[in-house]
Amino acid sequence: MYARDNESGAGQPQQQPTSAQVETAVEAFRMLSDGTRLRLMWLLSAREYDVNSLAAAIEVARPSVSQHLAKLRMAGLVRTRRDGRRVLYRARDAHVRALIHEALFHADHEVSGIPRQD
Repeated sequence: MYARDNESGAGQPQQQPTSAQVETAVEAFRMLSDGTRLRLMWLLSAREYDVNSLAAAIEVARPSVSQHLAKLRMAGLVRTRRDGRRVLYRARDAHVRALIHEALFHADHEVSGIPRQD
């Protein structure tokens, strides 16, 4: 398993990720490289939404949002829960929420000129 224990650079060399781990990460980044999907994931990182609420929030047609959500679900980035006849979507877990947060935090630094942290 890929561990984050050696982030400081001290001690033993960091273990390389497996091919399966790299492919899974590449697929996650591929899914997040679309602006609509990234906006959806930002919302889903905060709370659950149904398709209609998401479509209204990002001003994209419901069928398009549904297609994006299906891709995100297949990539393992979102989970669903039934609430009566509605299906509610949310970012899958804390790892996915952190990934979205860090990507947009990085973008904020790039766009606003906020000094970078080393």
